[in-house]
Order: sequence, then C-alpha cells, then structure tokens
Amino acid sequence: MEASFGGHMARQMKRRIQSRVPGPFAGASVLAFLVRRFPYHDAAGWTERLAQRRVQVGGRPADGAQLLALDDVVEYLADDIPEPRVNLEVTVVFEDDEMLVVNKPPNLPCHPSGRYFHHTLWAVLKTSFGLEQPLLVNRLDRETSGLTIVAKTAGAGKLLNAEFSARRVEKKYLVLVEGVFPARVEARGLLVPDADSPVRKKLKFVAAAAAPEGQASQWAETVFQGLETVPPAFSKPGKPTGPISLVEATPMTGRLHQLRATLQALGYPVVGDKLYGHDPALFIRFCQDQLTDEDRALLRLDRQALHASKLRIQHPRTQQMMDLEAPLPADMAALLSSLRSGPQEQQEP
Repeated sequence: MEASFGGHMARQMKRRIQSRVPGPFAGASVLAFLVRRFPYHDAAGWTERLAQRRVQVGGRPADGAQLLALDDVVEYLADDIPEPRVNLEVTVVFEDDEMLVVNKPPNLPCHPSGRYFHHTLWAVLKTSFGLEQPLLVNRLDRETSGLTIVAKTAGAGKLLNAEFSARRVEKKYLVLVEGVFPARVEARGLLVPDADSPVRKKLKFVAAAAAPEGQASQWAETVFQGLETVPPAFSKPGKPTGPISLVEATPMTGRLHQLRATLQALGYPVVGDKLYGHDPALFIRFCQDQLTDEDRALLRLDRQALHASKLRIQHPRTQQMMDLEAPLPADMAALLSSLRSGPQEQQEP
C-alpha cells in the first residue's frame, strides 16, 4: 500500500491510498478485499464509503459486489483517517526565491507516511507557506527538531542535494545524553544491524575490527564535544535521577541513526530515546501505546533530545557560504533548567 500526495494547492490536497490486488485476493469482491486488507473499517463502514463513491478500481467508482482481478488497482480517498496530534509550530530561519530554511519542531514528521498526511512538514509547507512542490533536502526524524532545508525549485534542489551528497555541508547537533560526558570524543567505526535487538530496524555501532564478516555495515564517524553537565536532581525524595550532559555532535558521515546508535555504544544514551535508550522494550511498549508512568519518568522527555542546531552550506545561486542556526528548543532547555535549579532533596536514611 502506498499513499499518493496528489494536488498542488491546499484545497486540492487529498490523501489517496492505492493498493494493487495480489494473487490471494484475485476473484474476491471489492467489499471483501477492503474488509480483509484494511480492517480499520468494518463491512458497514466500507459499504458506506463505497456508496459515497470514495473507492475506485482502475480509476472508476467501484461497487462492493464487483469482482477483482489480479493486479487491479484499488484506490481509496482516505481523508477520514484520524491522524495523531503533532507540533505544527514551524518557524522560518531563512527564505529567498531559491530556498526556505525552517526550524522544524519536535514531534512533526517530514513526509506523509502511515497515519500522517496533513500532520506533516510537507503539508504545512503547502498549506501555510504556499509552496506547490516543496522539496525537502535534508530530512529529520519525527522526534528530532531543528534546521530543515527546503528547495523551492528543481534546480536549487539538485544543487543542494549535491552539496549533501559530497559531504560539503557542515552539520552540528545539540544532544542531551545520560551521564557525565567527556570534553571530547572522536568516534569512528561501523554501523551494523543489531542482531540482539527485538526491533528489526535497530543498528549497533562497533569498532571497525569487530564488525561480523559478511554482515551489512556502514562506516560512521562523529566528533562529540561535551558542553555542560548538570548534577543529579531528584524526581522523588531519596530517588536520584542522575546527571545529564549537553553535547554538540558533528557528524562527518550521514548515516541513519548514526548519532543515537553511536552515543548508546559509548555509554551515553540520548535522553528520551525509546529505541537507543535504556531498554529496547520501551520502544515496543511505545509502539503499542503502553508506556507506563515509570517509563516516562525514565525517559525524562516525550521525544529523543536531538536537535539539528547549525548548518553551513553554499547557496545554490549566489555560491556564498551560509551559516544557519536554530537555538536549543524549549523542551530541552526546560529540562536543563529544571536540573540546574531544581531542589536537591536529601536521601532518606
């Protein structure tokens, strides 16, 4: 199943879900296919949507009793799928005719995927900023905040993408990590699939010599600088939480999950990280919407404390170097502030 992002203007934005009929469903009715393949509506719900002419087969409105053939394309106009709440407070850092640089807030996906369509940076750029075809040059995870570059033209997008591909863009992140971080760490090694994790997409950072033979791996290099460590605070009387550190990370390579996996391997997991944090079971409970109050207290933040704070990149038209910066976001700053000034309660005997 895939979502198509049709329409150029806000009033034309429609979420259309398309699915090609596989072998096991050849000869089934449209209604039976919909109920089995997309169980978020029951038979009555799909019958209502069929009557509203919101389901098509081969580009034509479908009837529930219509029989499907192998590779038929079933399309559903799905604007009624509820989307999770997100943070839509996108602010502009720089803008001209070629490009737009925004400070993406935490808890906002960049592109439509899964349950997210209107609640994405892509949709905000179309509806609130008037960009007909926004081209996101660098993409951040939903939970990661910070600088995101958007090309306004195909030509600008090509040039900006070339800068990233050639690793000519200087990137810096601000990260909150658990523990007392050293003044400087240069981490070089390999990212490999974490065979010990119950989460398939999880990676592991290892020394290059320790990478298992024949296993897919990627070279990853990052320079970390410890900026500040705040002392232990107490979430409850007699129960210290432990210190956290503000770290600046400069990735020399741009790998998926590079910073989070590397910091976990170094022994300094990112605050709020459910996948590369204290316990991988947290991520599973998060996906099942079963996080406990104890889980949330352990995480400290409701998202991974990772922020794309600085970018140095060449402008696609003027060729001038641009230094872009987004300040530490409010949630990360508030956590630091609370630990700096919070009451240092005495432990119970």
